[in-house]
Amino acid sequence: MSSSVISRTRFSVLDRSRTREGHPPAAALRDTVALAREAEALGYHRFWVSEHHGVPGVAGSAPTVLAAAVAGATRTIRVGTGGVMLPNHRPLVVAEQFGVLEALFPGRIDMGLGRSVGFTDGVRRALGRDKDDADDFAAHLGELLDWFTVGSPAGVHARPSEGLTVPPFVLAMGEGARTAARAGLPMVIGDLRGRDKMLRGIDEYRSLFRPSRWAAEPYVVISGTIAVAGSAADARRLLVPEAWSMAYSRTHGTFPPLAPAEAVEARTMTARERDLYAAGLAGHIAGTEDEVAHELETVLKETGAAEVLVTTSTYDRAALLDSHRRLAALFGPGR
Repeated sequence: MSSSVISRTRFSVLDRSRTREGHPPAAALRDTVALAREAEALGYHRFWVSEHHGVPGVAGSAPTVLAAAVAGATRTIRVGTGGVMLPNHRPLVVAEQFGVLEALFPGRIDMGLGRSVGFTDGVRRALGRDKDDADDFAAHLGELLDWFTVGSPAGVHARPSEGLTVPPFVLAMGEGARTAARAGLPMVIGDLRGRDKMLRGIDEYRSLFRPSRWAAEPYVVISGTIAVAGSAADARRLLVPEAWSMAYSRTHGTFPPLAPAEAVEARTMTARERDLYAAGLAGHIAGTEDEVAHELETVLKETGAAEVLVTTSTYDRAALLDSHRRLAALFGPGR
């Protein structure tokens, strides 16, 4: 049975379109769309997709395009991005893309925005960007929001965006929390493993928040991996593919597709790989329904968050869906 703090919290899903060993990238994108349909049926509030460029393990490189496919395949769930990385794009183009989405799927589109630039030097060069472009995030964010209201001093107007309302969210890592607060926007912050850092970011956001036309008061979404299964061991196995992928990327410099849990567990790892792999398994919310409910109650009371964005990735898509189903049973049907 869900607690009152869980039942009054919104739960949403971010799917990163992670590729899997033995499956083409196209399958990851189709899996994302299929999962969105399931999330809608289970009562999740939003379904978001992500932006990564040149990453071998991620198929989702064009989030507004993928969001259109998700919105077209669903009927009621809110659809958005977690997020569009604003330093990679001109604000006018981003405004136009979200304007088209909102025009096609009115009242269902969210605009999640981040300040990260390309993953590697090569990707940044291909995008025509460098690390310093992230420093302009606040200015680009302001310009983007203006396209929905006043256009530009040169008399240019974003079509069909101007006059539409697409709720913006800031993905907050460090400076992002301050930017979200000063702009008066909802904030998405993670991850659940760095609880002290997350709490400091939330406190700073609330203390600096300025009401705006977009939000009258602070709105906090916490994000992270949540795995629910019939046993603690099964829940832990859901974490194994992503933990190994992260450990491999830290030791080999490339982010690989997800491998089956049993293949990872059978690997011979170096001492450093083993340490990174163990660290990748630690700190997530994972376990049986009762264990997860207890941990969720704790983190929701600590953060005062209004919403939880579940970012779990794993090789076994059936087990992932079962985890989402078990979690949905905690926050209640018909949400």
